[in-house]
Amino acid sequence: MSSVVKTFSTARVGVFVDSANMYRNGGARMQYDVLREFACRDNGEPVRLNAYVSYDARRAKTDFDYRKKAEGFHSVLRDIGYKVIIKEVKWYVDEFGEQIQKANADLDLAVDALLQSENLDRVLIASGDGDFVQVVRALQNKGCRVEVVALDNVSAALRQEADSFISGYLIPNLILTPNPTPEWGQVGSWVRGWCYYYDDAKGIGFMRYLTRIDKHLWLTDKRKHPESPFETCFFHFSKLQDESLTAKLPSREFIFEFKLAASERGPDKMNATDIRLVSEL
Repeated sequence: MSSVVKTFSTARVGVFVDSANMYRNGGARMQYDVLREFACRDNGEPVRLNAYVSYDARRAKTDFDYRKKAEGFHSVLRDIGYKVIIKEVKWYVDEFGEQIQKANADLDLAVDALLQSENLDRVLIASGDGDFVQVVRALQNKGCRVEVVALDNVSAALRQEADSFISGYLIPNLILTPNPTPEWGQVGSWVRGWCYYYDDAKGIGFMRYLTRIDKHLWLTDKRKHPESPFETCFFHFSKLQDESLTAKLPSREFIFEFKLAASERGPDKMNATDIRLVSEL
């Protein structure tokens, strides 16, 4: 019998998204409404929702499609409650006479997070940029719990400094799968998880994956805690697209995408098939 007490949060939540970093590192199709839901998963109040986006005004003057898509993206973000902070691209000529562009929003995000943290209990930073390590530490010293969500090319120091880190690939529906139907977690659906057990002698193992956005992320073992939002599924090494990865399993450093299939082990059991590596932390 689990001893978990079911309570509701009154946490004041702030979300600060380094949109350019997320876009460059696997988040071209990131669902910002899902990110908001994840940040407030325990009924927290979204006090601040800031998305820092880059915008090339020079290109927008001649590229109608770019301007239309950028403006549409900003409108969608505002519709789901985000404040859009636009960082215009600046063009420079380097020492070789080549034009280069810069639109770094790190400083804006850092200053805003620190100033606005006075009214926040929990801050979620969506970025894998190691430049935010000191920002995380400063927010913690001000009494905030700091969570980090990132995708590819994540700073190891940032992961270690955060109170909680989760790969965005593991959050159901944050990054769309090859085929979003059936729903995430159902037989025939695509999900993402990691290998927590592997028997090299037998060539078999188990994947763990998150089934839903839930406040009990710390309850990873469903056998001990029935209310855990995590499930496990069996796999045979032959279902891996790259079988050489078995030499490094089990590991939380590898995020796999796989299709769920019914198992002969029981009606509530699943097997992982078509397993491919999508990210290495």
